[in-house]
Amino acid sequence: MRDLLPQLLDWWRADERAAVATVVRTFRSAPREPGAALAVGPGGEVIGSVSGGCVEGAVYDLCLEVAETGRPVLVSYGVTDDDAFDVGLTCGGTIEIFVAPVSRSAWPGFGSFARRVLGTSSPDGGAAASGVCLATVVGADGGGGGIGGGAGDPRGAGGALGRHLLVSGADVPGADAGVPEETLGDAGLDAAVTADAVGQLAAGTSALREYGPHGERTGTGTRVFLQVFAPPPRLLVFGAIDFAAALARAGRLLGYRVTVCDARPVFATPARFPEAHEVVVEWPHRYLAAEIEAGRVSARDAVCVLTHDAKFDVPLLHTALTDLPAGTYVGAMGSRRAHAERTARLVEDGVPLPALNRLHSPIGLDLGARTPDETAVSIVAELIAARSGATARPLHETDGPIHG
Repeated sequence: MRDLLPQLLDWWRADERAAVATVVRTFRSAPREPGAALAVGPGGEVIGSVSGGCVEGAVYDLCLEVAETGRPVLVSYGVTDDDAFDVGLTCGGTIEIFVAPVSRSAWPGFGSFARRVLGTSSPDGGAAASGVCLATVVGADGGGGGIGGGAGDPRGAGGALGRHLLVSGADVPGADAGVPEETLGDAGLDAAVTADAVGQLAAGTSALREYGPHGERTGTGTRVFLQVFAPPPRLLVFGAIDFAAALARAGRLLGYRVTVCDARPVFATPARFPEAHEVVVEWPHRYLAAEIEAGRVSARDAVCVLTHDAKFDVPLLHTALTDLPAGTYVGAMGSRRAHAERTARLVEDGVPLPALNRLHSPIGLDLGARTPDETAVSIVAELIAARSGATARPLHETDGPIHG
Protein backbone atom coordinates (compact mmCIF):
# COMPACT_ATOMS: atom_id res chain seq x y z
CA MET A 1 0.00 0.00 0.00
CA ARG A 2 2.95 2.32 0.56
CA ASP A 3 3.15 3.36 -3.10
CA LEU A 4 -0.57 4.20 -3.12
CA LEU A 5 -0.46 6.51 -0.12
CA PRO A 6 0.51 9.81 -1.84
CA GLN A 7 -2.48 9.60 -4.18
CA LEU A 8 -4.83 8.36 -1.45
CA LEU A 9 -3.68 11.22 0.78
CA ASP A 10 -4.48 13.74 -1.97
CA TRP A 11 -8.01 12.33 -2.29
CA TRP A 12 -8.45 12.32 1.49
CA ARG A 13 -7.26 15.91 1.84
CA ALA A 14 -9.67 16.98 -0.90
CA ASP A 15 -12.50 15.30 1.05
CA GLU A 16 -13.13 12.88 -1.82
CA ARG A 17 -14.43 9.35 -1.37
CA ALA A 18 -12.18 6.45 -2.33
CA ALA A 19 -11.69 2.82 -1.31
CA VAL A 20 -8.66 0.60 -0.79
CA ALA A 21 -8.60 -3.19 -1.09
CA THR A 22 -5.87 -4.99 0.85
CA VAL A 23 -4.84 -8.63 0.73
CA VAL A 24 -5.02 -9.89 4.33
CA ARG A 25 -4.51 -13.64 3.86
CA THR A 26 -3.47 -16.05 1.11
CA PHE A 27 -3.35 -19.81 0.68
CA ARG A 28 -1.33 -21.96 -1.72
CA SER A 29 -0.43 -20.26 -5.03
CA ALA A 30 -2.10 -16.89 -4.54
CA PRO A 31 -0.22 -14.40 -6.72
CA ARG A 32 0.29 -11.55 -4.22
CA GLU A 33 1.44 -11.42 -0.61
CA PRO A 34 -0.61 -10.02 2.31
CA GLY A 35 -0.41 -6.24 2.27
CA ALA A 36 -0.73 -5.90 -1.51
CA ALA A 37 -3.31 -3.22 -2.24
CA LEU A 38 -5.49 -1.72 -4.93
CA ALA A 39 -7.30 1.61 -4.62
CA VAL A 40 -10.11 3.20 -6.59
CA GLY A 41 -10.46 6.97 -6.60
CA PRO A 42 -13.44 9.32 -6.77
CA GLY A 43 -13.36 9.40 -10.56
CA GLY A 44 -13.11 5.62 -10.91
CA GLU A 45 -9.36 5.67 -11.50
CA VAL A 46 -7.47 2.63 -10.21
CA ILE A 47 -3.97 2.31 -8.76
CA GLY A 48 -2.16 -0.75 -7.43
CA SER A 49 -2.97 -4.45 -7.68
CA VAL A 50 -4.13 -7.27 -5.42
CA SER A 51 -3.74 -10.28 -7.67
CA GLY A 52 -1.69 -9.45 -10.72
CA GLY A 53 -4.89 -9.39 -12.78
CA CYS A 54 -6.78 -12.46 -11.52
CA VAL A 55 -9.58 -10.77 -9.56
CA GLU A 56 -8.96 -7.11 -10.33
CA GLY A 57 -12.29 -6.63 -12.13
CA ALA A 58 -14.39 -7.99 -9.27
CA VAL A 59 -12.41 -6.06 -6.65
CA TYR A 60 -12.70 -2.85 -8.67
CA ASP A 61 -16.51 -3.10 -8.67
CA LEU A 62 -16.49 -3.81 -4.94
CA CYS A 63 -14.29 -0.77 -4.28
CA LEU A 64 -16.76 1.44 -6.12
CA GLU A 65 -19.54 0.11 -3.92
CA VAL A 66 -17.57 0.55 -0.68
CA ALA A 67 -16.51 4.09 -1.61
CA GLU A 68 -20.17 4.97 -2.18
CA THR A 69 -21.66 3.30 0.91
CA GLY A 70 -18.78 3.80 3.33
CA ARG A 71 -19.24 0.23 4.56
CA PRO A 72 -16.13 -2.04 4.63
CA VAL A 73 -16.32 -5.68 3.58
CA LEU A 74 -14.14 -8.81 3.70
CA VAL A 75 -14.29 -11.08 0.63
CA SER A 76 -12.63 -14.34 -0.33
CA TYR A 77 -11.82 -15.69 -3.78
CA GLY A 78 -10.47 -19.16 -4.41
CA VAL A 79 -10.26 -21.98 -6.87
CA THR A 80 -12.83 -23.89 -4.81
CA ASP A 81 -15.40 -21.10 -5.10
CA ASP A 82 -18.20 -21.49 -7.61
CA ASP A 83 -17.28 -18.13 -9.14
CA ALA A 84 -13.51 -18.71 -9.20
CA PHE A 85 -13.40 -18.97 -12.98
CA ASP A 86 -15.79 -16.04 -13.34
CA VAL A 87 -13.41 -13.70 -11.50
CA GLY A 88 -10.32 -15.30 -12.99
CA LEU A 89 -8.54 -16.83 -9.97
CA THR A 90 -7.54 -20.04 -11.73
CA CYS A 91 -4.04 -20.31 -10.25
CA GLY A 92 -5.13 -22.75 -7.54
CA GLY A 93 -4.84 -20.34 -4.61
CA THR A 94 -7.21 -18.56 -2.25
CA ILE A 95 -7.07 -14.89 -1.43
CA GLU A 96 -8.87 -12.87 1.25
CA ILE A 97 -9.29 -9.16 0.59
CA PHE A 98 -10.54 -6.44 2.91
CA VAL A 99 -12.05 -3.41 1.21
CA ALA A 100 -12.23 -0.22 3.30
CA PRO A 101 -13.50 3.27 2.53
CA VAL A 102 -11.02 6.13 2.55
CA SER A 103 -12.56 9.51 3.31
CA ARG A 104 -12.47 12.09 6.07
CA SER A 105 -15.70 10.76 7.58
CA ALA A 106 -14.97 7.04 7.23
CA TRP A 107 -11.31 7.19 8.29
CA PRO A 108 -10.51 10.41 10.20
CA GLY A 109 -7.02 9.23 11.13
CA PHE A 110 -5.91 8.34 7.60
CA GLY A 111 -3.89 11.54 7.23
CA SER A 112 -1.80 10.79 10.31
CA PHE A 113 -1.31 7.19 9.21
CA ALA A 114 -0.16 8.18 5.71
CA ARG A 115 2.26 10.81 7.02
CA ARG A 116 3.75 8.33 9.49
CA VAL A 117 4.36 5.71 6.80
CA LEU A 118 5.71 8.15 4.25
CA GLY A 119 7.96 9.61 6.95
CA THR A 120 9.71 6.25 7.39
CA SER A 121 10.69 6.43 3.71
CA SER A 122 12.49 9.76 4.01
CA PRO A 123 16.27 9.99 4.48
CA ASP A 124 15.73 11.75 7.80
CA GLY A 125 13.57 8.86 9.03
CA GLY A 126 16.61 6.63 9.38
CA ALA A 127 17.03 3.46 7.37
CA ALA A 128 16.83 1.34 10.49
CA ALA A 129 13.63 2.93 11.82
CA SER A 130 11.27 0.21 12.97
CA GLY A 131 8.34 1.53 11.00
CA VAL A 132 4.59 1.72 11.53
CA CYS A 133 1.96 -0.96 12.14
CA LEU A 134 -1.63 -0.39 11.06
CA ALA A 135 -4.09 -2.66 12.89
CA THR A 136 -7.45 -3.01 11.14
CA VAL A 137 -10.46 -5.04 12.26
CA VAL A 138 -11.31 -7.10 9.18
CA GLY A 139 -13.76 -9.50 10.81
CA ALA A 140 -16.15 -8.97 13.73
CA ASP A 141 -18.87 -11.44 14.72
CA GLY A 142 -21.99 -10.71 16.72
CA GLY A 143 -22.29 -7.00 16.04
CA GLY A 144 -18.74 -6.26 17.05
CA GLY A 145 -18.70 -8.12 20.36
CA GLY A 146 -19.44 -5.01 22.38
CA ILE A 147 -17.12 -2.77 20.40
CA GLY A 148 -19.84 -0.48 19.18
CA GLY A 149 -19.38 2.18 16.57
CA GLY A 150 -22.37 4.21 17.69
CA ALA A 151 -25.32 5.53 15.75
CA GLY A 152 -24.45 6.81 12.32
CA ASP A 153 -21.02 5.18 12.35
CA PRO A 154 -19.96 4.80 8.67
CA ARG A 155 -18.53 1.38 9.51
CA GLY A 156 -22.08 0.06 9.72
CA ALA A 157 -23.79 -2.54 11.84
CA GLY A 158 -20.62 -4.52 12.37
CA GLY A 159 -19.44 -1.85 14.79
CA ALA A 160 -15.76 -2.76 15.00
CA LEU A 161 -15.42 -3.75 11.35
CA GLY A 162 -13.04 -1.38 9.63
CA ARG A 163 -11.79 0.34 12.77
CA HIS A 164 -8.08 1.19 12.79
CA LEU A 165 -5.36 1.48 15.40
CA LEU A 166 -1.94 2.86 14.50
CA VAL A 167 1.22 1.90 16.39
CA SER A 168 4.53 3.58 15.57
CA GLY A 169 7.91 2.04 16.20
CA ALA A 170 11.11 3.71 17.34
CA ASP A 171 12.63 6.53 15.29
CA VAL A 172 9.44 7.39 13.39
CA PRO A 173 9.31 11.19 13.02
CA GLY A 174 6.56 12.82 15.09
CA ALA A 175 5.44 9.62 16.81
CA ASP A 176 5.72 8.05 20.24
CA ALA A 177 7.02 4.49 20.03
CA GLY A 178 4.46 1.91 21.09
CA VAL A 179 1.73 4.49 21.78
CA PRO A 180 -1.41 3.75 19.73
CA GLU A 181 -3.42 6.30 17.80
CA GLU A 182 -7.19 5.89 17.33
CA THR A 183 -8.99 2.98 18.96
CA LEU A 184 -10.64 -0.30 18.08
CA GLY A 185 -13.40 0.61 20.52
CA ASP A 186 -12.40 -1.46 23.55
CA ALA A 187 -9.51 -0.79 25.94
CA GLY A 188 -8.66 -4.46 26.37
CA LEU A 189 -8.59 -5.07 22.63
CA ASP A 190 -6.49 -1.94 22.11
CA ALA A 191 -3.94 -3.14 24.67
CA ALA A 192 -3.65 -6.65 23.24
CA VAL A 193 -3.39 -5.47 19.65
CA THR A 194 -0.84 -2.77 20.56
CA ALA A 195 1.39 -5.35 22.28
CA ASP A 196 1.18 -7.65 19.28
CA ALA A 197 1.81 -4.75 16.89
CA VAL A 198 5.04 -3.91 18.72
CA GLY A 199 6.08 -7.55 18.28
CA GLN A 200 5.27 -7.50 14.57
CA LEU A 201 7.27 -4.29 14.17
CA ALA A 202 10.26 -5.98 15.75
CA ALA A 203 9.86 -8.95 13.40
CA GLY A 204 9.20 -6.73 10.40
CA THR A 205 6.29 -8.88 9.21
CA SER A 206 2.53 -8.50 8.88
CA ALA A 207 0.06 -10.96 10.44
CA LEU A 208 -3.63 -11.75 10.74
CA ARG A 209 -4.62 -12.32 14.39
CA GLU A 210 -7.87 -13.30 16.11
CA TYR A 211 -9.07 -12.09 19.52
CA GLY A 212 -12.02 -12.21 21.81
CA PRO A 213 -14.21 -9.07 22.00
CA HIS A 214 -12.07 -7.56 24.78
CA GLY A 215 -8.65 -8.66 23.52
CA GLU A 216 -8.66 -12.24 24.81
CA ARG A 217 -5.94 -14.01 22.85
CA THR A 218 -7.71 -17.35 23.29
CA GLY A 219 -10.96 -15.83 22.08
CA THR A 220 -12.49 -15.70 18.64
CA GLY A 221 -14.69 -13.42 16.62
CA THR A 222 -12.53 -10.32 16.14
CA ARG A 223 -10.00 -10.68 13.34
CA VAL A 224 -7.35 -7.98 13.13
CA PHE A 225 -4.85 -7.52 10.30
CA LEU A 226 -1.54 -6.16 11.61
CA GLN A 227 0.08 -4.56 8.58
CA VAL A 228 3.70 -3.56 9.09
CA PHE A 229 5.14 -0.74 7.00
CA ALA A 230 8.88 -1.12 7.44
CA PRO A 231 11.30 1.37 5.86
CA PRO A 232 12.61 0.26 2.47
CA PRO A 233 15.64 -2.06 2.67
CA ARG A 234 18.98 -0.56 1.73
CA LEU A 235 21.28 -1.56 -1.12
CA LEU A 236 24.82 -0.34 -0.44
CA VAL A 237 26.87 -0.45 -3.63
CA PHE A 238 30.61 0.11 -3.31
CA GLY A 239 32.57 1.02 -6.41
CA ALA A 240 31.60 3.87 -8.77
CA ILE A 241 31.70 1.90 -12.02
CA ASP A 242 29.26 1.23 -14.87
CA PHE A 243 28.11 -2.00 -13.20
CA ALA A 244 27.18 0.05 -10.13
CA ALA A 245 24.97 2.34 -12.23
CA ALA A 246 23.11 -0.66 -13.64
CA LEU A 247 22.78 -2.22 -10.20
CA ALA A 248 21.42 1.05 -8.79
CA ARG A 249 18.70 1.01 -11.46
CA ALA A 250 17.78 -2.59 -10.74
CA GLY A 251 17.85 -2.11 -6.97
CA ARG A 252 15.62 0.94 -7.11
CA LEU A 253 13.15 -0.98 -9.28
CA LEU A 254 12.92 -3.62 -6.56
CA GLY A 255 12.22 -1.04 -3.87
CA TYR A 256 15.66 -0.72 -2.29
CA ARG A 257 16.99 2.59 -1.05
CA VAL A 258 20.25 2.71 -3.01
CA THR A 259 23.54 4.22 -1.86
CA VAL A 260 26.63 4.29 -4.08
CA CYS A 261 29.91 4.86 -2.24
CA ASP A 262 33.42 5.37 -3.56
CA ALA A 263 36.49 7.16 -2.24
CA ARG A 264 37.20 8.83 -5.61
CA PRO A 265 35.26 12.11 -5.96
CA VAL A 266 35.84 12.33 -9.71
CA PHE A 267 33.86 9.10 -10.21
CA ALA A 268 31.35 9.22 -7.33
CA THR A 269 29.00 11.93 -8.61
CA PRO A 270 25.18 12.10 -8.66
CA ALA A 271 25.29 12.77 -12.41
CA ARG A 272 26.86 9.34 -13.02
CA PHE A 273 24.36 7.57 -10.76
CA PRO A 274 20.99 9.26 -11.25
CA GLU A 275 19.07 6.20 -10.01
CA ALA A 276 20.86 6.14 -6.65
CA HIS A 277 19.13 7.83 -3.74
CA GLU A 278 22.49 9.08 -2.51
CA VAL A 279 26.09 9.09 -3.66
CA VAL A 280 28.75 9.17 -0.94
CA VAL A 281 32.42 10.10 -1.32
CA GLU A 282 34.25 8.26 1.45
CA TRP A 283 36.54 5.32 1.99
CA PRO A 284 34.12 2.36 1.75
CA HIS A 285 35.11 0.61 4.99
CA ARG A 286 34.88 3.85 6.94
CA TYR A 287 31.44 4.63 5.59
CA LEU A 288 30.12 1.12 6.26
CA ALA A 289 31.56 1.07 9.78
CA ALA A 290 29.89 4.42 10.53
CA GLU A 291 26.53 3.20 9.21
CA ILE A 292 26.76 0.02 11.29
CA GLU A 293 27.72 2.01 14.38
CA ALA A 294 24.73 4.33 13.84
CA GLY A 295 22.37 1.36 13.53
CA ARG A 296 21.42 2.18 9.96
CA VAL A 297 22.09 -1.27 8.48
CA SER A 298 19.80 -4.24 9.14
CA ALA A 299 19.41 -7.88 8.17
CA ARG A 300 17.03 -6.79 5.39
CA ASP A 301 19.78 -4.84 3.63
CA ALA A 302 22.39 -5.81 1.05
CA VAL A 303 26.05 -4.88 0.52
CA CYS A 304 27.51 -5.31 -2.96
CA VAL A 305 31.25 -4.77 -3.43
CA LEU A 306 32.23 -3.96 -7.02
CA THR A 307 35.54 -2.20 -6.36
CA HIS A 308 38.03 -4.71 -7.82
CA ASP A 309 40.78 -3.11 -5.74
CA ALA A 310 42.33 -4.85 -2.73
CA LYS A 311 43.03 -1.60 -0.87
CA PHE A 312 39.29 -0.89 -0.93
CA ASP A 313 37.57 -4.27 -0.86
CA VAL A 314 39.68 -6.13 1.74
CA PRO A 315 39.04 -3.70 4.64
CA LEU A 316 35.46 -3.21 3.43
CA LEU A 317 34.69 -6.93 3.29
CA HIS A 318 36.42 -7.46 6.63
CA THR A 319 34.00 -4.97 8.18
CA ALA A 320 31.01 -6.37 6.30
CA LEU A 321 31.65 -10.02 7.13
CA THR A 322 32.45 -9.51 10.80
CA ASP A 323 30.27 -6.57 11.89
CA LEU A 324 27.06 -6.65 9.83
CA PRO A 325 23.93 -8.19 11.37
CA ALA A 326 23.35 -11.86 10.59
CA GLY A 327 21.27 -12.20 7.45
CA THR A 328 22.57 -9.11 5.66
CA TYR A 329 23.49 -10.05 2.10
CA VAL A 330 27.18 -9.54 1.29
CA GLY A 331 28.39 -10.05 -2.28
CA ALA A 332 31.59 -9.23 -4.14
CA MET A 333 32.26 -9.04 -7.86
CA GLY A 334 35.23 -10.68 -9.53
CA SER A 335 36.47 -13.74 -11.35
CA ARG A 336 37.03 -17.04 -9.57
CA ARG A 337 40.76 -16.28 -9.53
CA ALA A 338 40.07 -12.84 -8.02
CA HIS A 339 37.79 -14.47 -5.45
CA ALA A 340 40.48 -16.94 -4.42
CA GLU A 341 43.09 -14.20 -4.07
CA ARG A 342 40.68 -11.98 -2.14
CA THR A 343 39.74 -14.82 0.19
CA ALA A 344 43.40 -15.45 0.96
CA ARG A 345 43.89 -11.76 1.78
CA LEU A 346 40.84 -11.77 4.05
CA VAL A 347 42.16 -14.79 5.93
CA GLU A 348 45.51 -13.04 6.33
CA ASP A 349 43.60 -9.98 7.56
CA GLY A 350 42.06 -12.05 10.34
CA VAL A 351 38.57 -12.78 9.02
CA PRO A 352 37.37 -16.04 10.65
CA LEU A 353 36.54 -18.88 8.27
CA PRO A 354 32.87 -19.09 9.40
CA ALA A 355 32.46 -15.40 8.50
CA LEU A 356 33.80 -16.06 5.01
CA ASN A 357 30.95 -18.51 4.41
CA ARG A 358 28.43 -15.65 4.27
CA LEU A 359 30.18 -14.06 1.28
CA HIS A 360 28.45 -14.41 -2.11
CA SER A 361 31.40 -14.39 -4.47
CA PRO A 362 31.61 -14.40 -7.41
CA ILE A 363 28.44 -12.36 -7.04
CA GLY A 364 25.20 -13.20 -8.86
CA LEU A 365 23.52 -16.21 -10.43
CA ASP A 366 24.87 -18.12 -13.43
CA LEU A 367 22.80 -16.47 -16.18
CA GLY A 368 25.55 -15.99 -18.73
CA ALA A 369 25.46 -12.25 -18.02
CA ARG A 370 28.03 -10.06 -19.75
CA THR A 371 26.77 -6.47 -19.97
CA PRO A 372 26.33 -4.26 -16.89
CA ASP A 373 22.54 -4.53 -17.09
CA GLU A 374 22.63 -8.30 -17.48
CA THR A 375 25.03 -8.54 -14.56
CA ALA A 376 22.73 -6.37 -12.44
CA VAL A 377 19.87 -8.77 -13.20
CA SER A 378 21.99 -11.74 -12.10
CA ILE A 379 22.89 -9.94 -8.85
CA VAL A 380 19.37 -8.92 -7.90
CA ALA A 381 18.14 -12.39 -8.83
CA GLU A 382 20.55 -13.83 -6.26
CA LEU A 383 19.41 -11.17 -3.79
CA ILE A 384 15.78 -12.26 -4.19
CA ALA A 385 16.68 -15.94 -3.85
CA ALA A 386 18.81 -15.31 -0.77
CA ARG A 387 16.05 -13.23 0.85
CA SER A 388 13.32 -15.78 0.17
CA GLY A 389 15.34 -18.95 0.68
CA ALA A 390 14.38 -20.13 -2.80
CA THR A 391 16.40 -22.58 -4.90
CA ALA A 392 17.02 -20.21 -7.86
CA ARG A 393 16.36 -23.21 -10.13
CA PRO A 394 14.07 -23.00 -13.19
CA LEU A 395 10.45 -23.38 -12.08
CA HIS A 396 9.84 -26.22 -14.54
CA GLU A 397 12.46 -28.24 -12.65
CA THR A 398 10.75 -27.77 -9.28
CA ASP A 399 7.59 -29.09 -7.65
CA GLY A 400 5.13 -27.58 -5.19
CA PRO A 401 3.60 -24.11 -4.97
CA ILE A 402 5.21 -21.39 -7.07
CA HIS A 403 4.46 -18.80 -4.40
CA GLY A 404 5.78 -20.77 -1.47
